[in-house]
Amino acid sequence: MQKPKIIVILGQTATGKSGFAVEVAKKINGEIISADSRQVYKGMDLGTGKVTKKEMGGIPHFMLDVISPKNKTFSAGQFQKMAKQKIKEILDKKNIPIICGGTGYYIDSLINSLPFPEVLPNKKLRKELEGESATELFEILKKIDKNRAKNIDAKNKVRLIRAIEIAQELGEVPKLKKTKKEFETIKIGLAFPDNELKRRIYKRLIKRIKKGMIKEVEKLHESGVSWKKLESFGLEYRYVSFYLQKKMTKEEMIEKLFSAIWHFAKRQKTWWKKDKEIIWINPSKKKDITIAKKEIGTFLKK
Repeated sequence: MQKPKIIVILGQTATGKSGFAVEVAKKINGEIISADSRQVYKGMDLGTGKVTKKEMGGIPHFMLDVISPKNKTFSAGQFQKMAKQKIKEILDKKNIPIICGGTGYYIDSLINSLPFPEVLPNKKLRKELEGESATELFEILKKIDKNRAKNIDAKNKVRLIRAIEIAQELGEVPKLKKTKKEFETIKIGLAFPDNELKRRIYKRLIKRIKKGMIKEVEKLHESGVSWKKLESFGLEYRYVSFYLQKKMTKEEMIEKLFSAIWHFAKRQKTWWKKDKEIIWINPSKKKDITIAKKEIGTFLKK
């Protein structure tokens, strides 16, 4: 029996994944599932580059605005479960699911059906660790699980605490083994040369600030999201929060945020480097776009 087919559009931040996904979806009766670890949160729009209603072009989008950022966190395990349900619903309509995003861990967990360790939250441990800095938490994790420390965001306190919690319970965070794949997939990766990507990141950052990104973070805080929680979301939310708390000037915020986004983009590139299945294209080249669309067409006809 033939496995259901899904299309994956991935790439670093600021490569135009959402626009390309909409373009593809319009041609093949596609529906889009966002694979972004921050776009699941309500009210986090400009800071995450969430696709607007206008940009959606009438194409259904899922896994956006799923949960409130006030006091809840969202895991890759939850993403996998909910996204699989959405895939089923799209396939039942005889449409094509398109996974689009830049969170490699979410994409891998979904298309490889990775099993997740079932470790319940340890409230006592979390309370003990909450007061520690990200640097201290990273050192704790390194001591108890070197392997997990190698591929975690060392500045994300929420993820560090969860990793420590699992490692203490199980001895270490278990390696996620691939299970039998449920889907046939084609992966299209969008990539620009480094200098061009840097320019795009900076230009987009300034545009978002002008559009009201600072006001967005301010509004989230006023609605009850603590500074600590906002900082835990990283990048835009971390540095804008620092600025709003007068911990840095606007100029420092822009400089440090640009640098942090660029380092994040480099980590994304490293994540996908090992995946030989990805068909990489430069979205500014018409020839590359044509190749990608042709590859998708061939894949769907198989």
